[in-house]
Amino acid sequence: MERPTPHRRRGVYILPNLFTTAALFAGFYAVTATLNQRFELAAIAIFVAMALDGLDGRVARLTNTQSAFGAEYDSMADMISFGAAPALVMYAWALMGLGKFGWVAAFVHTAGAALRLARFNTQIATADRRYFQGLPSPSAAAILAGLIWFCEDHGISGESVRYLGLGLATATGLLMVSNFRYYSFKDIDLRGRVPFVWAIVTMLLFAFVFTNPPLMLFLIFSSYAVSGPVLTLLRRRRMRSERRA
Repeated sequence: MERPTPHRRRGVYILPNLFTTAALFAGFYAVTATLNQRFELAAIAIFVAMALDGLDGRVARLTNTQSAFGAEYDSMADMISFGAAPALVMYAWALMGLGKFGWVAAFVHTAGAALRLARFNTQIATADRRYFQGLPSPSAAAILAGLIWFCEDHGISGESVRYLGLGLATATGLLMVSNFRYYSFKDIDLRGRVPFVWAIVTMLLFAFVFTNPPLMLFLIFSSYAVSGPVLTLLRRRRMRSERRA
């Protein structure tokens, strides 16, 4: 007599998806804060979404709860928090007065995030984990949110920097779909031993950021955005010199 095959219960892992849901909520809150003209809170909410987005994957790996559902859910949450939300906040804050140019720039950022996430999902099995192809969407969102947070913190209106906002929204959208290589920091072993000097460097870095969080975060993520083209050009130059040799 054949034994009936046990029925596997279908479900999802709750712990990593809680962080993803929290990140999605932060992105949604950024949009609602924008509707109430609270742009500084909207920018901070995007950074909160970034922190939560960085935790969900690490929690899933530490607890061995990775799943295809979690990966897809994370991408959809990223699309809201780092694609649509920062573009809408930037549009309402600075780009609305530019007419068609304003909403086109906001759409470029949104579409760039969607295409970046779709390409990442299709290449995740074959891509070099040490590098990202194109600017990661959280970093692109941080550039827009950092500018808004800094200006709101210093009493600078979006109207006065609307052309800067126009350029950044367009640039972040294009960088996300570019072929520039960005260092992913995924090969750093956070659980391994490191020299004591790295503890001091980390402490100084945190102190440096907290002296002026909006300005420092904007500068850090803007520098990271520039590092992609620089890293790619240096790599191509090295490859050409090796071919000549």
